[in-house]
Amino acid sequence: MIRASGITLRRGTKVLLDGADFVVHPGERVGIVGPNGAGKSTLFALLNGQLDPDAGDLDIPASWRIASIAQEIHDTDREALEFVIDGDTRLRRLQAERAAVDADRDGLRLAELEAELADADAFSAQSRAEQLLVGLGFAQQEFRRPVASFSGGWRMRLNLARALMAPSDLLLLDEPTNHLDLDAMLWLERWLAAYPGTVLVISHDTEFLDAVARTILHFDQAKLVRYKGGYEDFLTQRAERLRQNQIAYEKQQREAAHLQSFIDRFKAKATKAKQAQSRVKALARMQVLAPVRAASGIDIRIPSPDHMPDPLLSLDGVRAGYPEAPILDGVKLSVRAGARIGILGANGAGKSTLVKTLAGELLPLAGERKAARGLEVGYFAQHQLDMLDTEATPLVHLARLAPEAREQDLRNYLGGFGFSGDFALAKVGPMSGGEKARLALALVVWKKPNLLLLDEPSNHLDVDTREALTEALAEFEGTMLLVSHDRHLLRTTVDSFWIVADGGVREFDGDLEDYRDWLNNRRAGDAAAPASGDAQSPADAVDRKTQRRLEAENRQRLSALRKPLETRLKKLEEQMQKLESRKRELDALIAGPDLYEESRKEECRRVLAEHGDLLKRLGEIEEEWLGVQEELEAIDQGLPAPAER
Repeated sequence: MIRASGITLRRGTKVLLDGADFVVHPGERVGIVGPNGAGKSTLFALLNGQLDPDAGDLDIPASWRIASIAQEIHDTDREALEFVIDGDTRLRRLQAERAAVDADRDGLRLAELEAELADADAFSAQSRAEQLLVGLGFAQQEFRRPVASFSGGWRMRLNLARALMAPSDLLLLDEPTNHLDLDAMLWLERWLAAYPGTVLVISHDTEFLDAVARTILHFDQAKLVRYKGGYEDFLTQRAERLRQNQIAYEKQQREAAHLQSFIDRFKAKATKAKQAQSRVKALARMQVLAPVRAASGIDIRIPSPDHMPDPLLSLDGVRAGYPEAPILDGVKLSVRAGARIGILGANGAGKSTLVKTLAGELLPLAGERKAARGLEVGYFAQHQLDMLDTEATPLVHLARLAPEAREQDLRNYLGGFGFSGDFALAKVGPMSGGEKARLALALVVWKKPNLLLLDEPSNHLDVDTREALTEALAEFEGTMLLVSHDRHLLRTTVDSFWIVADGGVREFDGDLEDYRDWLNNRRAGDAAAPASGDAQSPADAVDRKTQRRLEAENRQRLSALRKPLETRLKKLEEQMQKLESRKRELDALIAGPDLYEESRKEECRRVLAEHGDLLKRLGEIEEEWLGVQEELEAIDQGLPAPAER
């Protein structure tokens, strides 16, 4: 096991850990969480032997092999496949020695090397590397491309594949999902579930952490606090801990009341779509975690737009991309007022191209972009971080946008985004990526846009800031289009989806679970399709068209089956709510001593009888409610109804 005693870590004058103790057992899946700058990556450097603690002892079994994701790539002329296989350094060493052995002079050593190569699974190495590359989204024709020909995000995927290729007992993953689309992220979750060693992972993607981690180590006031369970368990336990310590209690109460009112506004929509149901659940989760948010010091508020034309924006027959490389064609869509749309699709499919075209940053190559009079676009993309003036302060940046505004108003606004006090006067240059992203977002929403176009807004943000952003976007009263691989952010803030695939854009009839199934079906179809060099036959095209039609018919059939059940479910919930309300009244009467006075004997009998009948009725309704839920789940899973099984 890994055992740390009294560990102290410093970065410059800042103390990251002060006398911290922690234990990691063999085979554990541990998520490392904490705000940006807390010391998570520094802890990995300590575990990887790249630095020594300033004080304390760290014990890692000497026999353990450690693998981690490199942050840089030096050998950029290497073919992608060979680069990944290079991650197995023992295999490469044995192969080099095998190549150098003279079979005539040293037959014994040659035999030993052959046995060692077999033990290192040398004959399956290429196959294993290819599986990693395919899982992370690389096409087969890219396996032999030089590393230098890939963009920065794809190079990081190569680094991840190389780390996974290395035989290891301890796997250190620092933000492995930053450059992954949802397809690759789901694949990585499955790969890690089958990995036999110990995993420590740093990630700001809360759903990924919850899927992978079974223990959480949290940086808290220069200590590492251990929580049992996944990320959701950690949040709940931490919230309770903060409540017990009465951290920001008054703010917690205000926040809880505010969130409850927001949840109530959306409960009426809960039966309209799975998206709305997911949203209510996510907002309920926010209410439970109000003290966690209160402790973070970040309270983002996105101003409501002053006006909202409808439709705001449309594309008609648009070809989008670049003259030498069009990416999308024949795009016809309309952005209606109040829409909240998540944009799905694999990396490289054209999501960012679509958003740039909607924002007006990329002119259509053909077709027309029609903007309503009064359209005010707030566009956030990662390249805007590079456009910040590194010598200016957050206050100066905002003052340039609003020269007539009072300084105190600007400071109050920036404070909600985490730039309070002297931090509002600090230069942007030394700030972390997350701090720059917060500032860029603050500048984008200052002008009260009625259309927010957000391309991966949560990249670089720590968990607390992501929660604050999620809440702010959920409350935003304008129109929003969101590209993100953060599933929690998507579930909480959008009501419908578009999918970008095969050079086009269309509405996606489903939620994230349906999208996962769509990806699996597509992957299975690709595996069964002809090699990339073969032309698709007309029969194949017809079959795909037929398959899509059948899938659409199946979705309609399921929707028709679900609708009466969802209506019944809503009525049952309303009945239960009324009965629960009356039960609370009767409970209060029964608990009081006055009811049992001689003069109220008849009333007491009547109250007790009503209470008994009410409990019986509640039990019957709850049983029926569970039965309806079972039927809905059976429909979702394609099973016979409970009565038929």
